Amino acid sequence: MTRALAIDHGPQGIRVNSVNPGDVNTGMLRDEARQLGQAEDGFLAEAADRPLRRMGEPREIAAAVVWLASDESSYVTGSALVVDGGGIA
Repeated sequence: MTRALAIDHGPQGIRVNSVNPGDVNTGMLRDEARQLGQAEDGFLAEAADRPLRRMGEPREIAAAVVWLASDESSYVTGSALVVDGGGIA
């Protein structure tokens, strides 16, 4: 969808990108552990098991969004920006 919309709206100067975060240190992640009936500590430790050895922080995802919205990324469209501490590496 990101690529299709970027193609469709590029001629109008509209850039379309997606931000794909990994596990982020929020209350929502803790709620997920409870909903799954898992111990919170173990669930969070598993969420941090990635090359950077930690979960992301909300400010890090926000910084990626700010960059995409800035003129610094003016030639970026149709991209999926993965912000996951290397989780899919």
